[in-house]
Amino acid sequence: MNDVPDRIPTPCPSCSPDLETVHEVLTEGGGALTVRCSECSHVHKVQPDPDREITLDVVVSQEGESFTANVTAPEDETIEVGDEFILETDEVLSTVRVTSVELDGHRRVEEADADEIETVWTREVDNVAVNVTVHPQDGSRDDSRSITVYVPGDYEFEVGAIEEFGDDEFEIDAFVVRQDAPEYDRDRYDMEGDTGVAKDLKRVYAYDEQTSAWSAW
Repeated sequence: MNDVPDRIPTPCPSCSPDLETVHEVLTEGGGALTVRCSECSHVHKVQPDPDREITLDVVVSQEGESFTANVTAPEDETIEVGDEFILETDEVLSTVRVTSVELDGHRRVEEADADEIETVWTREVDNVAVNVTVHPQDGSRDDSRSITVYVPGDYEFEVGAIEEFGDDEFEIDAFVVRQDAPEYDRDRYDMEGDTGVAKDLKRVYAYDEQTSAWSAW
């Protein structure tokens, strides 16, 4: 009997038709359980309860804006920071990643069972904005500038690679990963060949490849 407990609470038609009593599970078959009441030993069949589901409030952050939606989940499912799931509403169909789990009293935790959760905070990861700090080739930080590039969430950045977005061309020097990115063992990567995907990156650092862009005139 896979995933069927040895005992279940259920009403007994013989001694307790209105209140649940503990029953021993004898056999399973044909979608029903044969059980024996622990109070009066009456044997009867019951239909196992399907997994109970609850509705969760979800806040989705998307390019600086946010909206709310609802999803259903088994009440005993564990939800934790870094989990990804497909959110489907009348307005949007997208993949989101859990960034925070909020319990009663506005308490934030890393993970919790669904039936304990008040709000799941997420961000959209199908298409993302990545902040890039671009330094001039001479290494001066005074003339550094910040740009934002928009790419698919699985777009890969590699330390040492040259990227071109519109009028911007730069060589990647390092990147910092987000706290909700579960696949990394440290926050910053700066060795040539290190790679990270856009949805996991908090910021990319790079050196400009266009010397004329830094003319004082």
